[in-house]
Amino acid sequence: MDIEELREIVRLLKQEGLSEITVSDGESTITVRQTVGHSAPAVMAAPAAPPPASPVPITPDGLTLTAPLVGTFYRRPTPEDPPFVEIGQVVKLGDTVGLIEAMKVMNEIKAASPGRLRTVMAEDGVPVEYGQVLFVFDAL
Repeated sequence: MDIEELREIVRLLKQEGLSEITVSDGESTITVRQTVGHSAPAVMAAPAAPPPASPVPITPDGLTLTAPLVGTFYRRPTPEDPPFVEIGQVVKLGDTVGLIEAMKVMNEIKAASPGRLRTVMAEDGVPVEYGQVLFVFDAL
């Protein structure tokens, strides 16, 4: 990414009134943040992949899988395909269970631990927030 592309990202951030924007180009990812009250946005390199989703216990035998980033959640790779995982299905650590589209990039959501899917908490094709519960699993 060259300086002109970075300037265009900063212009877009200011023009749209955003506080943060993340742009991916191949393997490089840049996050630009603007703090209210400051005129110059802060620029920082972000990891190429979203952070892994982490399970959070909600009951003694249940785990939640939360969204590792903001975007549109999808349960299936294409509208014609079946969902990655169905209720009652057992997943292994690292199995893809969904996708989140952010900035026209599809980010795989992987199981953070083995388990049996108990509940799907997010609707297919609907925007999700960072930390929003997507799935509830029974621990194995």
